Amino acid sequence: MFGEIRNEHGERLDYSFHEGVLGYTSSENDSNQIVVIGHGVTGNKERPFIVHLAESLAEAGISVLRFSFSGNGDSEGEFTDSTITKEVADLGCVLDALDGYTVAYVGHSMGGAVGVLRAATDERIRFLVSLAGMVHTKAFAQREFGEVTPDEGFMWDEPACPLSQAYMDDLSAIASVVRHASDVTVPWLLVHGAEDDVVPLQDSLDILRHANEGAELVQFMNADHVFSGESLLQMTAEVAKWLDRHLNELEEL
Repeated sequence: MFGEIRNEHGERLDYSFHEGVLGYTSSENDSNQIVVIGHGVTGNKERPFIVHLAESLAEAGISVLRFSFSGNGDSEGEFTDSTITKEVADLGCVLDALDGYTVAYVGHSMGGAVGVLRAATDERIRFLVSLAGMVHTKAFAQREFGEVTPDEGFMWDEPACPLSQAYMDDLSAIASVVRHASDVTVPWLLVHGAEDDVVPLQDSLDILRHANEGAELVQFMNADHVFSGESLLQMTAEVAKWLDRHLNELEEL
């Protein structure tokens, strides 16, 4: 539908499109509204909870494009080149392909940090959702990979996910996206589980304190980092309800 999407390095970004069954993006409707979903580190667009969220939103009438950042999944590029900074640029190229659409961006984990940085400077993102969003990037890098030798070891001992010095340097240079919170002026939903052992709930609590009025945080007491089990249905329902409300309010203006 959108043709081939490539980033600024010429690398093809793999994506899947789910058309909202109620026709938010149909030719019969003048309003083009779409949700873009970005994944976290070591992930891709095929993670089960991302697919479930996309399918659920489409069933609720909201069209969705889920994609893999460069170097991940079936997108072109090297995994060792994947950094937050590069993924922010990738997201910009996806937005270029969606010219004329009203875009809501949903980012999980590191994809959440990508969303904050992009939304803070790019008015094309009209609504922002952070799912277990990474905030303190330097602390994350040290906590999870501080004992791994970059360019020699692997993320969480996964041979398919080599830890690069570029990745560690980028997370350290960014340090934290909390200082960008006040630059996000669009409606913003944060969703986080209290049982998250990868990105602690405290990350969302910290950035919420610096966010503009209207930002909301929903906590699920039994949810882990990928919203396993019953928390998947809870997360999906909360995100769908929030997006439906805001997209309908925009439609009525």
